[in-house]
Amino acid sequence: PGGTAEFPLKELGNRGWNVLRGDVPLPLAVLKESALAHNRQWMQRFLALSGAQFAPHGKTTMAPQLFQMQLEDGAWGITLATMQQVQVARRFGCSRILLANEVVDPRAIDYIISELARDEQFEFLCLVDSVVGVERLAAAVKKHGLKRPLEVLLEGGLAGGRTGCRSLSEAHDVALAVHRNAPLLALRGVEGFEGIIAEATPQASAAKVREFLGFLLEIACWCEEEGLFAAGKVVISAGGSEFFDLVADILPKSGLTRETNVIIRSGCYLTHDSDLFVELHRKLEERTPNVKGLGDPPRGALEIWTHVLSRPEPTRAILGVGKRDASHDARLPLPMLWYRPGLHTVPQ
Repeated sequence: PGGTAEFPLKELGNRGWNVLRGDVPLPLAVLKESALAHNRQWMQRFLALSGAQFAPHGKTTMAPQLFQMQLEDGAWGITLATMQQVQVARRFGCSRILLANEVVDPRAIDYIISELARDEQFEFLCLVDSVVGVERLAAAVKKHGLKRPLEVLLEGGLAGGRTGCRSLSEAHDVALAVHRNAPLLALRGVEGFEGIIAEATPQASAAKVREFLGFLLEIACWCEEEGLFAAGKVVISAGGSEFFDLVADILPKSGLTRETNVIIRSGCYLTHDSDLFVELHRKLEERTPNVKGLGDPPRGALEIWTHVLSRPEPTRAILGVGKRDASHDARLPLPMLWYRPGLHTVPQ
């Protein structure tokens, strides 16, 4: 609040400030600890049921304290999307990172190689989907004289989608390029992202997801037959926040003789959502009925509190929060609760 003397951030919890009492300026985002605890436990039960591992997507929160919470819950590592996010995670001590992207920027490549050289315990995986991209990474590793290989995942993609090889023949070419560049590079596994699939009906979307996951397994099986995977467990990864149940069900049925790590990457399970993800969870329960046995579904943990500035019409309220305060992805923020001092004792 204005006029407050400076104090260390770590002492914030000792101030006794209360949102409903008006102690802090609004708009203000809060994370509900009870919901976080519930969602953590739900995901742990799901992973025990499915046998999958998870590397939650850190871009969802970009809060290293929550990264640590997820690692304490048994996360295999943290997934990230950009090099700036990787740098934040490294600064806070994350030792295993899956970058769900190709790395093409020379300075970004140099940074990763320097981190791998500096810290022998650091494990890093990034994606490749072209021979040119493979050659660029290999040249950088050779230039810097890195004493261990840069590990990569071959990405399969969808026609009209994002990145990733569109056909088995393209995937074969990229995998062979990685193999030719050993020991500069090492092919650790296969990856894809199914979250952009959206057909006319939920059933059609699920069928298309299964088809895509089958494509990833075809790539993996071919790579194993050709002896292209590096030593160690093979990583097979997919699974955003919508179809991770299908990923956990289908990818373990790879037929590979090598030991594998099936890794899902949902990040939104932790803070969840009071609108879109309620619907996504309902669809998940329809596809995978045994999930209903895991108890109450994840709860919305993130709330933004603000003032009602004006009520110019009986059915219209203007709130003191806008797009620059509460950015949104698939849907607009949803009004959930209201509170008027002197009228309510708790939010309604």
